[in-house]
Amino acid sequence: MKKILTLSLLLLCGALVAPVSAQKKDKKKGKKPAPVTLTTKADSLSYASAMLFHRGLDDYLKQNFDLDSTDMADFVKGFDAFVEKRNERSQRAFMAGQSVADMMLRRFMPNVQTDLEKQHVTIDDALFIRGFRDALVNAEGPLTQQAAETYMQAMAKQAEEAEHQKVLEEGKAFLAENAKKEDVVTTPSGLQYRILRQGNGPIPKATDEVTVKYEGKLIDGTVFDSSYTRTPNTNQFRADRLIKGWTEALCLMPVGSKWELFIPQELAYGNRAAGKIPPYSTLIFTLELDDLKRDTTATQPLTPNGKPVGGKLPPGVRINPATGAPVTGPAIHPRPAK
Repeated sequence: MKKILTLSLLLLCGALVAPVSAQKKDKKKGKKPAPVTLTTKADSLSYASAMLFHRGLDDYLKQNFDLDSTDMADFVKGFDAFVEKRNERSQRAFMAGQSVADMMLRRFMPNVQTDLEKQHVTIDDALFIRGFRDALVNAEGPLTQQAAETYMQAMAKQAEEAEHQKVLEEGKAFLAENAKKEDVVTTPSGLQYRILRQGNGPIPKATDEVTVKYEGKLIDGTVFDSSYTRTPNTNQFRADRLIKGWTEALCLMPVGSKWELFIPQELAYGNRAAGKIPPYSTLIFTLELDDLKRDTTATQPLTPNGKPVGGKLPPGVRINPATGAPVTGPAIHPRPAK
């Protein structure tokens, strides 16, 4: 974009100052410009530098004006007309008006239309152009500049709130349906998880540092982050410095486990956007707990067989005393002490 703008400015400046005495068009219709004679170093440098300036012009005209070599005759007519009156302020204003009109119609208006599609609105071309023109000349109309700004801000906020509500409702519906699956456990906080592989190592506490692999995606399947695509494919975190859903899950997972997490928005990023994650998004993670580094400065409750328990277990989930892992199903009680 910066290169294109630079070229645009150079084209305009070149048209304003370029020497034309050697190629001044004969005003008699149909007569070609006089032959060019280069007699001095200044003559040659002037002519040669302008010839080189032409490089890239074809691509510029195609990209910015949808013109090609078949339009060059009309382009040259416009070029010559501007050069002839380049010192007249009215000519510069006329050309600037044409340039802004072209930019507005081919770029700005389509961009606005794309934004308004979220509100299911189709732009009225005539009213769009009239609104822009009235603003240019400060004409009286149905809206002042301030009223227009206030109205657009209100509509943008309304559209944003509607989008947030849609994301919230979709997340709630997804979690409600997901909770019906037999292999999905729902904790009191609303966190849901499915055990893909159960490890038999220690369970982290919130202050421990964990080594994990993970992939995160939205409920529509959009992947927003994955350690599997990086080298190394593991990350280290302190368990209590993550989103609430991760902290809770990690404090239930034995090392060696691989779980699928379904995290409601209030246990994720809530009303904040995070990269590709829109506000109020329900998130899905595949999470593998590879290792932990125990924080020896804090104490932690132990299971009956002496293994640490990281957090409060949800209803229907218990610790298997043989492995120290959380499981579902009929209770298994430790043997009574002799």
